[in-house]
Amino acid sequence: MAAAGTPNRPATRATLNTREGPADESGVEHRRQRILLETGRHRIRGTVHLSRDGYRSRISDLLNASERDFLPLTDATVEPLDGGEGPQAHEFLAVQRSHVVFVVPLDPGAVEPADLSA
Repeated sequence: MAAAGTPNRPATRATLNTREGPADESGVEHRRQRILLETGRHRIRGTVHLSRDGYRSRISDLLNASERDFLPLTDATVEPLDGGEGPQAHEFLAVQRSHVVFVVPLDPGAVEPADLSA
């Protein structure tokens, strides 16, 4: 039922974007940084997406963003620290910031190629 003085509008449904393929990032200037992250129970290698420069261009900016509870990673590999099951690969992973013990950038020139692919 429409309120007085407003036209009837068809009902709309909110839906998730279900198109296949990656999002169009042509207008966004960012860089990808491989990191090694450790929680109390897991060692995680993955990629964070940062601004190319300025605000939010450092890993510490991402870790200190109080409005975000989770750290998004892509192309992630998770290994349990207790040596249980082997590494598990994930296209996307969100890690709760409060569980992060440390994060170090993986410099492609300073690490073994196996570290970057794992």
